[in-house]
Amino acid sequence: MKSSYNSSLETGPAPLEARPRRGINLFWRTFFFLALLLFGSIVAWLQTFRTLETEPRAIQNAQQLATLVNLTRAALRYSDTIARVSLIKTLAEEEHVRITPRLVSDKFEPYISDEFDVRIAEELTDRLGKDTVVASKVNEQQGLWIGFGIADDSYWLQTDASRLGPSRTSTWAIWLMTAAALSLAGAAVIARLINQPLKQLSFAASRMRDGDFDASRLDEQVATSEIREVNIGFNRMAAQLSKIEQDRVVMLAGISHDLRTPLARLRLETEMSVADPDAREHMAADIAQLDAIIDKFLDYARPEPAHLEPISLNNLIDAALYAVAEYPDMEVNVSMPPGLKVLADQVDLSRVIANLLENSRRYGKSPNTGIALVDVSARISDSWIIIKVRDHGKGVAPAVLPRLTNPFFRGDAARTAATGAGLGLAIAEKTVLRMGGLFSLSNTSSGGLAAHIKLRRG
Repeated sequence: MKSSYNSSLETGPAPLEARPRRGINLFWRTFFFLALLLFGSIVAWLQTFRTLETEPRAIQNAQQLATLVNLTRAALRYSDTIARVSLIKTLAEEEHVRITPRLVSDKFEPYISDEFDVRIAEELTDRLGKDTVVASKVNEQQGLWIGFGIADDSYWLQTDASRLGPSRTSTWAIWLMTAAALSLAGAAVIARLINQPLKQLSFAASRMRDGDFDASRLDEQVATSEIREVNIGFNRMAAQLSKIEQDRVVMLAGISHDLRTPLARLRLETEMSVADPDAREHMAADIAQLDAIIDKFLDYARPEPAHLEPISLNNLIDAALYAVAEYPDMEVNVSMPPGLKVLADQVDLSRVIANLLENSRRYGKSPNTGIALVDVSARISDSWIIIKVRDHGKGVAPAVLPRLTNPFFRGDAARTAATGAGLGLAIAEKTVLRMGGLFSLSNTSSGGLAAHIKLRRG
């Protein structure tokens, strides 16, 4: 095998960098829609209540003001001059009502700040006469001013605008803010109640995907009947899958163990009884291949989690190249920066790299030279390290590509020239996923198959 090492960083794009589009999660989406629904309902309710309340309240306030003006007018009309002065003083002190003559030169502003005030002014005009004037400011003095006449004399009655009640704008704003706060709090509680079981289910599914069936158990005593039924069904499914997984591991381990003894005996008998060196060599190679297939079965059935630690990727690649250095039909070019550390299980990652190199040597040979040209590269992407192993063979059909990591699947003739169990890429993918990484395969534009491994930086 010929190999060359280049410390430059490869800049070509890798499929693993393409991240899925991030959407808003279920909690915030539910919270937003519930808050929007509740807030819209409150605004509609407040608007309806305001419309229905404006008319009766305006009539009631106008009636009270008209009564005050009529009583004041009657008292002033039927009192003498001395009593009138005393009456005006008493009204000012006890009722906070000020009576002043209305002059032609008085400057005033109509009392029409909103729809409610306009309705009060209209009602007062209907009750007190067409010459009635309702103003919010007279001669730059604020207040509720009502202009009325007694015979040929005209007067202003000034009273406090608070007689009409608190400001409508501030009242509605307070109600709206209070209702909005309650709506947001209610939406958050409801969204959490809806999201929590799904979040627990998602976590349990992820643990079951990683083979941790014990941690994937859900609560079967929850109050909501639908969620309780889902949890019970999920737990039964997890228990069944756990039993199937255990049976599979036991079966594969048993078969592998039971085959080892007769294979060893067969190898010994072959070496001792077969006289033809050629036949003996081929038979020994067949037995070695069967033994390697058994190792594949054991690797794929291995259920224990990986032991992750920061390891030197450069040293690991060097060791992998040293292990395949004896092959004359393989050339490897390495392109990666120095000092890379990756968070992985050293034994598992070494097995994955060796598996990919062997796969490239077997199935990625150039049709012209009969030599497998393999490129091994690594580069940094944020908190990840992306490792790429590619050959320059014929590649595979696009329809077959997604199935290459299926156990016991082997693609078309271009990549099945050698015999095997069809577990190599399945083991590589399973091992990388067990280390918390990502694994993918892709055809390259210039021909050949590329394997991409994405692992955390150490």
